[in-house]
Amino acid sequence: MITSIWKSIRSGQIDPVYLIVGNESYFIEKTLDLLKASLTQAGELELSFFDMDEVPVDHAIDEADTIPFFSDRKLIIAKNASFLKAAERGKEKINHDMKILEAWLENPPSSSVTVFVAPYEKLDERKKVVKLMKQHAVVVEAKPLQANDLESWLSHEAKSFGKEISRNAVRKLVEMAGTNLTLLSSEVEKMSLYLGAEGEITEELVEQMTARTLEQDAFKMLQAYLDGNISTALSVYYDLLRQKEEPVALAALLASQIRFMVHVYYLQKKGYHAQQISKQLKAHPYRVKLLVEKRQQISEQRLLEVLGDLADIDLQLKTVSGNRERVLEFFLMKRGAKNS
Repeated sequence: MITSIWKSIRSGQIDPVYLIVGNESYFIEKTLDLLKASLTQAGELELSFFDMDEVPVDHAIDEADTIPFFSDRKLIIAKNASFLKAAERGKEKINHDMKILEAWLENPPSSSVTVFVAPYEKLDERKKVVKLMKQHAVVVEAKPLQANDLESWLSHEAKSFGKEISRNAVRKLVEMAGTNLTLLSSEVEKMSLYLGAEGEITEELVEQMTARTLEQDAFKMLQAYLDGNISTALSVYYDLLRQKEEPVALAALLASQIRFMVHVYYLQKKGYHAQQISKQLKAHPYRVKLLVEKRQQISEQRLLEVLGDLADIDLQLKTVSGNRERVLEFFLMKRGAKNS
């Protein structure tokens, strides 16, 4: 749905009112960028920003009703439209006049484009203003993608640059770069430019060109350790040391990854499916999906044993003097081959 809205914006078919709902910043920023770019093609852009946590909504309405001086249409962005979600009693910063907004929505001016940004998981569907907003505005869903949707989205991003991307490459890209859509889009664009006119984005190309994050390197090191692959675990560890990463921080990050895995597997055993687990743990569905698929490779008992070992390592790192790098190194070498 969002791609069809973007297509209309690119073609110059722009409506007077938009409502962006959701907290996925990539979709929010890209929608705003497309509106700015499309309106700029017609001449100089008159742009106004209003924070609904700081000023009443009628300020944005007054600006929208004012005829533009230098262009055919002006763009008004009203961010943090908290009056559209359920009210938290006593926490309202501004008193918004909903009657004015409701009347205005019935007949918004064609000389302006007004965008209400509601970066929240859901709105209060009981409110009249929400019903009117959904009736008269173009609603843009800016919500985090589910696991299967993320794979489809990455394929679509590659095609927008004239490239194909294999499923294995998609999985490897998410494993290495995480689930931040802005970063993923940037990586796909970089690889597409590298390939030039022809070529497919493969798993090998992803491994070669994707910028690694500390969290992903730590996960790779942990996975190699759990699989008994000592050489790979040590190789990643030495690389992180060369990047001046502290052993204490790395041990804490490994423990955090283990705790997350334990929580995922516990909830899975309780009958939760991947989407429910991601919501419960406030984690991206794709990250949960990858772990669920690896569920049979390691027991919970083994994870708890490793977590206990890391607690001992943490104590050693914080109490011993001398070469602390060797403490975590010995941990990887001594226990890496033990697998259940």
